Amino acid sequence: MTQAPAPTIVAVRSLQAAPRVGEPAEADARSRRWARPLWIIALCCLVAALRLGREALIPLALALLVAFVLSGAVEGLRRLHVPRALSAAVLLVLLAAALGGTVDLIAAPAQQWMQNAPKLLRTIERRARPAQSVLRQVDDIARRAELLATAGTSADAPASSPASPAGLTPLDIFLATGWAAVGVLTVMAFAFLMLAAGPSALARMSCALGWNGRATQALHVIDAIRRDVGRYYGTLLLINLGYGTVMATAMWLLGMPNPALWGVVAGVLNFVPYLGPVITLAIVSVVALVTFTSSAHVALVVLCFLALASVEGHIVEPVFLGRRLDLSPIMVLFALWTGGWLWGVAGMVLALPVLVATKVAVRAARTPAP
Repeated sequence: MTQAPAPTIVAVRSLQAAPRVGEPAEADARSRRWARPLWIIALCCLVAALRLGREALIPLALALLVAFVLSGAVEGLRRLHVPRALSAAVLLVLLAAALGGTVDLIAAPAQQWMQNAPKLLRTIERRARPAQSVLRQVDDIARRAELLATAGTSADAPASSPASPAGLTPLDIFLATGWAAVGVLTVMAFAFLMLAAGPSALARMSCALGWNGRATQALHVIDAIRRDVGRYYGTLLLINLGYGTVMATAMWLLGMPNPALWGVVAGVLNFVPYLGPVITLAIVSVVALVTFTSSAHVALVVLCFLALASVEGHIVEPVFLGRRLDLSPIMVLFALWTGGWLWGVAGMVLALPVLVATKVAVRAARTPAP
Protein backbone atom coordinates (compact mmCIF):
# COMPACT_ATOMS: atom_id res chain seq x y z
CA MET A 1 0.00 0.00 0.00
CA THR A 2 1.19 3.50 -0.81
CA GLN A 3 1.24 6.04 1.93
CA ALA A 4 -0.96 9.11 1.67
CA PRO A 5 0.96 12.35 1.28
CA ALA A 6 1.61 14.26 4.42
CA PRO A 7 -0.81 17.10 5.23
CA THR A 8 2.01 19.68 5.09
CA ILE A 9 2.98 18.68 1.53
CA VAL A 10 -0.65 18.77 0.39
CA ALA A 11 -1.10 22.25 1.83
CA VAL A 12 2.07 23.54 0.11
CA ARG A 13 0.98 22.11 -3.24
CA SER A 14 -2.47 23.64 -2.92
CA LEU A 15 -0.97 27.02 -2.14
CA GLN A 16 1.33 26.79 -5.20
CA ALA A 17 -1.51 25.78 -7.50
CA ALA A 18 -3.92 28.44 -6.26
CA PRO A 19 -3.80 31.67 -8.30
CA ARG A 20 -2.65 34.77 -6.58
CA VAL A 21 -5.27 37.36 -5.83
CA GLY A 22 -3.41 40.30 -7.38
CA GLU A 23 -2.10 38.59 -10.53
CA PRO A 24 -4.91 39.62 -12.98
CA ALA A 25 -4.83 43.23 -11.79
CA GLU A 26 -1.03 43.37 -12.10
CA ALA A 27 -1.18 41.84 -15.59
CA ASP A 28 -3.78 44.38 -16.69
CA ALA A 29 -1.71 47.22 -15.26
CA ARG A 30 1.40 46.00 -17.11
CA SER A 31 -0.50 45.68 -20.38
CA ARG A 32 -1.94 49.16 -20.01
CA ARG A 33 1.48 50.54 -19.16
CA TRP A 34 3.03 49.05 -22.32
CA ALA A 35 0.09 49.74 -24.65
CA ARG A 36 0.79 53.44 -25.24
CA PRO A 37 4.54 53.08 -26.01
CA LEU A 38 3.80 50.21 -28.37
CA TRP A 39 1.16 52.26 -30.20
CA ILE A 40 3.60 55.17 -30.51
CA ILE A 41 6.30 52.87 -31.90
CA ALA A 42 3.83 51.32 -34.36
CA LEU A 43 2.71 54.79 -35.51
CA CYS A 44 6.31 55.90 -36.05
CA CYS A 45 7.04 52.74 -38.04
CA LEU A 46 3.92 53.32 -40.15
CA VAL A 47 4.89 56.93 -40.92
CA ALA A 48 8.43 55.85 -41.84
CA ALA A 49 7.09 53.10 -44.11
CA LEU A 50 4.72 55.53 -45.84
CA ARG A 51 7.51 58.06 -46.28
CA LEU A 52 10.11 55.63 -47.60
CA GLY A 53 7.75 53.53 -49.72
CA ARG A 54 5.86 56.37 -51.40
CA GLU A 55 7.09 55.45 -54.89
CA ALA A 56 5.38 52.06 -54.65
CA LEU A 57 2.41 53.00 -52.46
CA ILE A 58 1.13 56.07 -54.34
CA PRO A 59 -0.04 54.10 -57.44
CA LEU A 60 -1.73 51.54 -55.19
CA ALA A 61 -3.53 54.22 -53.19
CA LEU A 62 -4.69 56.07 -56.32
CA ALA A 63 -5.86 52.80 -57.86
CA LEU A 64 -7.81 52.02 -54.70
CA LEU A 65 -9.49 55.42 -54.85
CA VAL A 66 -10.42 54.92 -58.52
CA ALA A 67 -11.77 51.47 -57.70
CA PHE A 68 -13.90 52.87 -54.87
CA VAL A 69 -15.34 55.58 -57.13
CA LEU A 70 -16.18 53.15 -59.96
CA SER A 71 -17.23 50.17 -57.85
CA GLY A 72 -20.84 51.32 -57.59
CA ALA A 73 -21.22 51.47 -61.37
CA VAL A 74 -19.46 48.11 -61.82
CA GLU A 75 -21.70 46.38 -59.26
CA GLY A 76 -24.78 47.97 -60.82
CA LEU A 77 -23.83 46.61 -64.24
CA ARG A 78 -23.09 43.26 -62.60
CA ARG A 79 -26.72 43.07 -61.48
CA LEU A 80 -27.63 43.54 -65.16
CA HIS A 81 -25.54 40.43 -65.99
CA VAL A 82 -22.58 42.41 -67.39
CA PRO A 83 -19.27 40.80 -66.38
CA ARG A 84 -17.19 42.81 -63.94
CA ALA A 85 -14.09 42.64 -66.13
CA LEU A 86 -15.94 44.02 -69.16
CA SER A 87 -17.64 46.85 -67.28
CA ALA A 88 -14.41 47.77 -65.46
CA ALA A 89 -12.47 47.87 -68.74
CA VAL A 90 -15.10 50.06 -70.43
CA LEU A 91 -15.31 52.49 -67.51
CA LEU A 92 -11.53 52.80 -67.23
CA VAL A 93 -11.19 53.40 -70.97
CA LEU A 94 -13.82 56.14 -70.77
CA LEU A 95 -12.05 57.66 -67.78
CA ALA A 96 -8.69 57.59 -69.59
CA ALA A 97 -10.27 59.16 -72.68
CA ALA A 98 -11.80 61.93 -70.55
CA LEU A 99 -8.48 62.63 -68.85
CA GLY A 100 -6.63 62.64 -72.17
CA GLY A 101 -9.16 65.00 -73.75
CA THR A 102 -8.95 67.37 -70.79
CA VAL A 103 -5.16 67.42 -70.87
CA ASP A 104 -5.19 68.03 -74.63
CA LEU A 105 -7.67 70.87 -74.15
CA ILE A 106 -5.64 72.75 -71.56
CA ALA A 107 -2.08 71.82 -72.60
CA ALA A 108 -1.62 74.55 -75.21
CA PRO A 109 -3.08 77.42 -73.09
CA ALA A 110 -1.13 76.32 -70.02
CA GLN A 111 2.12 76.16 -72.02
CA GLN A 112 1.43 79.62 -73.42
CA TRP A 113 0.90 81.07 -69.96
CA MET A 114 4.11 79.44 -68.75
CA GLN A 115 6.08 80.90 -71.66
CA ASN A 116 4.65 84.38 -71.02
CA ALA A 117 5.47 84.23 -67.32
CA PRO A 118 8.28 86.88 -67.44
CA LYS A 119 6.05 89.31 -69.33
CA LEU A 120 3.21 88.67 -66.89
CA LEU A 121 5.50 89.36 -63.94
CA ARG A 122 6.50 92.72 -65.45
CA THR A 123 2.84 93.56 -65.98
CA ILE A 124 1.99 92.66 -62.41
CA GLU A 125 4.90 94.79 -61.18
CA ARG A 126 3.71 97.76 -63.22
CA ARG A 127 0.11 97.38 -62.05
CA ALA A 128 1.19 96.98 -58.43
CA ARG A 129 3.56 99.97 -58.49
CA PRO A 130 1.39 102.22 -56.24
CA ALA A 131 1.29 99.59 -53.53
CA GLN A 132 4.95 98.84 -54.13
CA SER A 133 5.94 102.42 -53.23
CA VAL A 134 4.23 102.07 -49.87
CA LEU A 135 5.96 98.76 -49.25
CA ARG A 136 9.30 100.32 -50.22
CA GLN A 137 8.85 103.00 -47.59
CA VAL A 138 8.04 100.37 -44.96
CA ASP A 139 11.11 98.40 -46.06
CA ASP A 140 13.33 101.50 -45.72
CA ILE A 141 12.08 102.04 -42.18
CA ALA A 142 12.75 98.40 -41.30
CA ARG A 143 16.26 98.60 -42.83
CA ARG A 144 17.13 101.70 -40.83
CA ALA A 145 15.93 100.04 -37.64
CA GLU A 146 18.06 96.99 -38.45
CA LEU A 147 21.14 99.19 -39.06
CA LEU A 148 20.64 100.89 -35.71
CA ALA A 149 20.26 97.54 -33.97
CA THR A 150 23.40 96.06 -35.59
CA ALA A 151 25.60 99.14 -35.23
CA GLY A 152 29.22 98.27 -34.51
CA THR A 153 29.02 94.80 -36.03
CA SER A 154 30.90 93.70 -39.07
CA ALA A 155 29.51 94.44 -42.47
CA ASP A 156 27.52 91.77 -44.14
CA ALA A 157 29.24 89.62 -46.71
CA PRO A 158 28.23 90.36 -50.28
CA ALA A 159 25.50 88.08 -51.45
CA SER A 160 26.41 85.67 -54.17
CA SER A 161 24.53 85.99 -57.40
CA PRO A 162 22.00 83.23 -57.86
CA ALA A 163 22.70 80.76 -60.58
CA SER A 164 20.44 81.02 -63.54
CA PRO A 165 18.13 78.05 -63.81
CA ALA A 166 18.75 75.78 -66.71
CA GLY A 167 15.98 75.47 -69.22
CA LEU A 168 14.11 72.27 -69.86
CA THR A 169 15.41 70.24 -72.76
CA PRO A 170 13.15 68.17 -75.03
CA LEU A 171 14.70 65.04 -73.49
CA ASP A 172 13.62 66.14 -70.00
CA ILE A 173 10.08 66.77 -71.22
CA PHE A 174 9.98 63.39 -72.96
CA LEU A 175 11.21 61.57 -69.85
CA ALA A 176 8.73 63.37 -67.62
CA THR A 177 5.88 62.58 -70.00
CA GLY A 178 6.98 58.94 -70.22
CA TRP A 179 7.08 58.51 -66.44
CA ALA A 180 3.65 60.16 -66.13
CA ALA A 181 2.24 57.74 -68.73
CA VAL A 182 3.76 54.77 -66.89
CA GLY A 183 2.22 56.00 -63.62
CA VAL A 184 -1.22 56.37 -65.20
CA LEU A 185 -1.03 52.91 -66.74
CA THR A 186 0.02 51.42 -63.40
CA VAL A 187 -2.91 53.04 -61.62
CA MET A 188 -5.35 51.87 -64.31
CA ALA A 189 -4.00 48.31 -64.20
CA PHE A 190 -4.33 48.01 -60.42
CA ALA A 191 -7.79 49.60 -60.50
CA PHE A 192 -8.89 47.12 -63.20
CA LEU A 193 -7.70 44.16 -61.12
CA MET A 194 -9.55 45.42 -58.03
CA LEU A 195 -12.75 46.11 -59.93
CA ALA A 196 -12.65 42.80 -61.81
CA ALA A 197 -12.08 40.85 -58.58
CA GLY A 198 -15.13 42.38 -56.89
CA PRO A 199 -16.22 42.09 -53.25
CA SER A 200 -15.41 38.37 -53.18
CA ALA A 201 -11.72 39.25 -53.18
CA LEU A 202 -12.27 41.44 -50.15
CA ALA A 203 -13.99 38.53 -48.44
CA ARG A 204 -11.01 36.26 -49.11
CA MET A 205 -8.60 38.92 -47.87
CA SER A 206 -10.61 39.48 -44.69
CA CYS A 207 -10.63 35.76 -43.89
CA ALA A 208 -6.92 36.08 -43.12
CA LEU A 209 -7.77 38.29 -40.14
CA GLY A 210 -8.86 35.41 -37.95
CA TRP A 211 -12.13 33.80 -37.01
CA ASN A 212 -15.27 34.06 -39.07
CA GLY A 213 -16.85 36.67 -36.83
CA ARG A 214 -13.86 38.98 -37.15
CA ALA A 215 -13.65 38.41 -40.90
CA THR A 216 -17.37 39.18 -41.26
CA GLN A 217 -17.01 42.40 -39.29
CA ALA A 218 -13.94 43.41 -41.35
CA LEU A 219 -15.83 42.75 -44.58
CA HIS A 220 -18.72 44.83 -43.23
CA VAL A 221 -16.35 47.76 -42.55
CA ILE A 222 -14.60 47.45 -45.93
CA ASP A 223 -17.92 47.29 -47.78
CA ALA A 224 -19.15 50.39 -45.92
CA ILE A 225 -15.97 52.26 -46.90
CA ARG A 226 -16.28 51.15 -50.52
CA ARG A 227 -19.94 52.13 -50.72
CA ASP A 228 -19.85 55.47 -48.89
CA VAL A 229 -16.52 56.72 -50.24
CA GLY A 230 -17.44 55.72 -53.78
CA ARG A 231 -20.83 57.42 -53.51
CA TYR A 232 -19.29 60.53 -51.94
CA TYR A 233 -16.58 60.99 -54.57
CA GLY A 234 -18.79 59.96 -57.45
CA THR A 235 -21.26 62.67 -56.48
CA LEU A 236 -18.44 65.14 -55.86
CA LEU A 237 -17.02 64.36 -59.31
CA LEU A 238 -20.33 65.22 -60.97
CA ILE A 239 -20.64 68.41 -58.88
CA ASN A 240 -17.14 69.54 -59.83
CA LEU A 241 -17.77 68.80 -63.49
CA GLY A 242 -20.80 71.06 -63.40
CA TYR A 243 -18.95 73.64 -61.32
CA GLY A 244 -16.03 73.74 -63.76
CA THR A 245 -18.41 74.08 -66.72
CA VAL A 246 -20.29 76.95 -65.11
CA MET A 247 -17.02 78.63 -64.11
CA ALA A 248 -15.63 78.34 -67.65
CA THR A 249 -18.86 79.82 -69.06
CA ALA A 250 -18.73 82.72 -66.58
CA MET A 251 -15.08 83.44 -67.41
CA TRP A 252 -15.93 83.40 -71.12
CA LEU A 253 -18.79 85.85 -70.59
CA LEU A 254 -16.49 88.16 -68.61
CA GLY A 255 -13.89 88.17 -71.39
CA MET A 256 -11.20 86.15 -69.61
CA PRO A 257 -8.61 84.54 -71.89
CA ASN A 258 -8.63 80.72 -72.09
CA PRO A 259 -11.84 80.23 -70.08
CA ALA A 260 -11.72 76.43 -70.45
CA LEU A 261 -8.37 76.38 -68.64
CA TRP A 262 -9.75 78.26 -65.64
CA GLY A 263 -12.83 76.06 -65.57
CA VAL A 264 -10.66 72.94 -65.42
CA VAL A 265 -8.45 74.49 -62.74
CA ALA A 266 -11.51 75.43 -60.65
CA GLY A 267 -13.07 71.96 -61.00
CA VAL A 268 -9.87 70.04 -60.19
CA LEU A 269 -8.77 72.20 -57.26
CA ASN A 270 -12.28 72.04 -55.82
CA PHE A 271 -11.50 68.46 -54.76
CA VAL A 272 -9.12 69.98 -52.19
CA PRO A 273 -11.35 71.62 -49.56
CA TYR A 274 -10.56 75.10 -48.28
CA LEU A 275 -7.14 75.36 -49.95
CA GLY A 276 -8.34 74.58 -53.48
CA PRO A 277 -10.79 77.51 -53.85
CA VAL A 278 -8.25 79.88 -52.27
CA ILE A 279 -5.58 78.88 -54.80
CA THR A 280 -8.07 79.19 -57.67
CA LEU A 281 -9.11 82.65 -56.47
CA ALA A 282 -5.48 83.76 -56.40
CA ILE A 283 -4.85 82.45 -59.94
CA VAL A 284 -8.02 84.00 -61.39
CA SER A 285 -7.27 87.34 -59.68
CA VAL A 286 -3.74 87.47 -61.09
CA VAL A 287 -4.96 86.59 -64.59
CA ALA A 288 -7.67 89.26 -64.43
CA LEU A 289 -5.12 91.79 -63.14
CA VAL A 290 -2.76 91.28 -66.07
CA THR A 291 -5.57 91.04 -68.64
CA PHE A 292 -7.86 93.99 -67.93
CA THR A 293 -6.90 97.61 -67.45
CA SER A 294 -10.05 98.52 -65.56
CA SER A 295 -10.08 97.85 -61.82
CA ALA A 296 -13.86 97.47 -61.97
CA HIS A 297 -13.51 94.63 -64.49
CA VAL A 298 -10.96 92.88 -62.26
CA ALA A 299 -13.27 93.26 -59.25
CA LEU A 300 -16.18 91.89 -61.29
CA VAL A 301 -14.20 88.74 -62.12
CA VAL A 302 -13.23 88.24 -58.47
CA LEU A 303 -16.79 88.80 -57.23
CA CYS A 304 -18.19 86.41 -59.85
CA PHE A 305 -15.79 83.68 -58.74
CA LEU A 306 -16.63 84.26 -55.07
CA ALA A 307 -20.35 84.09 -55.81
CA LEU A 308 -20.08 80.82 -57.75
CA ALA A 309 -17.79 79.26 -55.15
CA SER A 310 -20.16 80.27 -52.34
CA VAL A 311 -23.19 78.79 -54.12
CA GLU A 312 -21.31 75.56 -54.81
CA GLY A 313 -19.92 75.21 -51.29
CA HIS A 314 -22.93 76.32 -49.23
CA ILE A 315 -25.90 75.22 -51.35
CA VAL A 316 -25.01 72.59 -53.96
CA GLU A 317 -22.74 70.35 -51.87
CA PRO A 318 -25.01 70.25 -48.78
CA VAL A 319 -28.04 69.43 -50.96
CA PHE A 320 -26.42 66.55 -52.88
CA LEU A 321 -23.90 65.27 -50.33
CA GLY A 322 -25.85 65.92 -47.14
CA ARG A 323 -24.28 66.26 -43.70
CA ARG A 324 -23.34 62.63 -43.06
CA LEU A 325 -19.62 63.05 -43.74
CA ASP A 326 -19.09 66.49 -42.25
CA LEU A 327 -15.45 66.84 -41.28
CA SER A 328 -13.77 69.30 -38.97
CA PRO A 329 -11.83 72.02 -40.86
CA ILE A 330 -8.91 71.53 -38.47
CA MET A 331 -8.79 67.80 -39.24
CA VAL A 332 -9.03 68.48 -42.98
CA LEU A 333 -6.16 70.98 -42.93
CA PHE A 334 -4.07 68.65 -40.76
CA ALA A 335 -4.73 65.75 -43.15
CA LEU A 336 -3.76 67.92 -46.14
CA TRP A 337 -0.55 69.03 -44.42
CA THR A 338 0.35 65.46 -43.43
CA GLY A 339 -0.43 64.09 -46.89
CA GLY A 340 1.62 66.81 -48.56
CA TRP A 341 4.56 66.14 -46.24
CA LEU A 342 4.43 62.39 -46.83
CA TRP A 343 3.60 62.09 -50.53
CA GLY A 344 3.58 65.61 -52.01
CA VAL A 345 0.76 66.50 -54.39
CA ALA A 346 -0.50 62.90 -54.49
CA GLY A 347 -0.66 62.91 -50.71
CA MET A 348 -2.80 66.05 -50.71
CA VAL A 349 -5.12 64.43 -53.25
CA LEU A 350 -5.43 61.28 -51.13
CA ALA A 351 -5.63 63.03 -47.74
CA LEU A 352 -9.35 63.71 -47.81
CA PRO A 353 -10.32 60.21 -49.07
CA VAL A 354 -8.30 58.66 -46.26
CA LEU A 355 -9.98 60.95 -43.73
CA VAL A 356 -13.43 60.14 -45.08
CA ALA A 357 -12.64 56.41 -45.11
CA THR A 358 -11.45 56.60 -41.49
CA LYS A 359 -14.67 58.27 -40.40
CA VAL A 360 -16.78 55.73 -42.28
CA ALA A 361 -14.76 52.84 -40.80
CA VAL A 362 -15.22 54.12 -37.25
CA ARG A 363 -18.94 54.52 -37.81
CA ALA A 364 -19.29 51.08 -39.40
CA ALA A 365 -17.25 49.38 -36.67
CA ARG A 366 -19.73 50.56 -34.04
CA THR A 367 -22.62 48.85 -35.82
CA PRO A 368 -22.81 45.04 -35.81
CA ALA A 369 -22.41 43.20 -39.08
CA PRO A 370 -25.67 41.94 -40.58
